[in-house]
Amino acid sequence: MNVSSPRFAGLLSMVSGGALVAAGGAAWAAITRQLAAENITVPKDADFLPGARVDGPVSAYAQAEVINRNADKASGGRTYAEVSALAFEAKASGDADAAAQYEAQRTTVMTASFLWASLFTSVLSYGVALMVAGIGTTMVVTGRALSRLNAAPGR
Repeated sequence: MNVSSPRFAGLLSMVSGGALVAAGGAAWAAITRQLAAENITVPKDADFLPGARVDGPVSAYAQAEVINRNADKASGGRTYAEVSALAFEAKASGDADAAAQYEAQRTTVMTASFLWASLFTSVLSYGVALMVAGIGTTMVVTGRALSRLNAAPGR
């Protein structure tokens, strides 16, 4: 088989595309299994999907939004850096009660940030898996077209 022929290019594209579709599907399944294994349920106060099991991109996003909103509420809308600075200032001024309060807020914001980042990473990973499968599908279709081009009458 001539490696510069449309038939070879088509075959290579279809095989490579099939591998990408399989890889995208496997990644999607692995992310879903890992999220489901955590046994997370979207809280009832969520803006969407309340009570849903977190086992997909939309439910992971819903859970991440609830975590972010609750952390924002707990810290009075302050970021981790802002709460840390307030804790340091309170400690430096000798206000142990305020320092303890800000330390507790800082811990809450830090934990929420880690959880939010983990869930949002899952959401982004689903997007990458879908993109890989989509590229693979496009390659399979393109490969099929190239193979048919080679088989066209007069070739």
